[in-house]
Amino acid sequence: MLSFESDYTTGAHEKILQRLCQTNLVTVPGYGADPFCASAKEKIRLACALPEAQVELLVGGTQTNAVVISTMLREYEGVFAAQTGHVNAHEAGAIEYTGHKVLALPQKNGKFTASDLQQALVLFHGDNAREHMVWPGMVYLSYPTEYGTLYSKQELSEIRAVCDEYRLPLFIDGARLGYGLMSRECDLTLPELCRLADVIYIGGTKVGALCGEAVVFTKNNRPEHFENRIKKRGALLAKGRLLGVQFDTLFTDGLYFDISRHAIDMTEQMKDIFRAKGYRFFLDSPTNQQFIILPNERMEALKPHVRFSFWETYDENHTVVRFACSWSTTEADLKALEALL
Repeated sequence: MLSFESDYTTGAHEKILQRLCQTNLVTVPGYGADPFCASAKEKIRLACALPEAQVELLVGGTQTNAVVISTMLREYEGVFAAQTGHVNAHEAGAIEYTGHKVLALPQKNGKFTASDLQQALVLFHGDNAREHMVWPGMVYLSYPTEYGTLYSKQELSEIRAVCDEYRLPLFIDGARLGYGLMSRECDLTLPELCRLADVIYIGGTKVGALCGEAVVFTKNNRPEHFENRIKKRGALLAKGRLLGVQFDTLFTDGLYFDISRHAIDMTEQMKDIFRAKGYRFFLDSPTNQQFIILPNERMEALKPHVRFSFWETYDENHTVVRFACSWSTTEADLKALEALL
């Protein structure tokens, strides 16, 4: 069946699989203390233009968010996120499970503004009962957002300024980072994004890897005894080489950016197909996720032939669904979709 359900429904880029096979019988230490992880981390530092950055490799996005947030917050603190932010909406309460509250901010098309953040902080610090409340300890956002939208350099700079005013670290979830950076509307480079963040992770799971996320602490701010705390949370992979080999491959000869750019090229072609067929878009997404308003009867007719994701009810006769391209989407896939539409 044709699938545009998500960007992690296929396996891994063939160069990663080849490298995993080539290195399979090489014996190395465990828990990330291997030469593959060391090489991957150095290449990521170079890509971020941060030679002193502290890089850690973890397995999945929810795991990464929970580990980073819970180790950087004090016990009485919570984390700001857009109401639609992944940590608030689609992580099964993983942050709350660590003992920290997600403090939801109003959103539009997946984004919150610096003024939203500023207002929430003014209200908190002006409340005489704040000692009975969860203290703000971090700001979280994703790039791209859950709606495929992007924060501009100006928007992120304004959010950064509020974070600086209140001494709050800014954490950028980059599960789909490659697709954001290669978007034709992106006005940021990876080094610029890293300079705006205190911690950012570079997603592999959704961008060509079997699994894996690379966490980059940009300001010598990795929590103390971080490996110990990762293990305590059940998140330390014994065969850390699995992550090292994958990220070392992704950051060799620009592969991460090349395959991300391919996904964006495929998405732009897909958008043209939907437009030509007269379909309506729920919002304007410049990245690999596209949100289409389908009449319910048309949605049901398509289901036996193509996979896509339910997003939300639009009205009693229409539904918003998501079609996603990825590093592995082909022109043949798009032609088959065009024929179905």
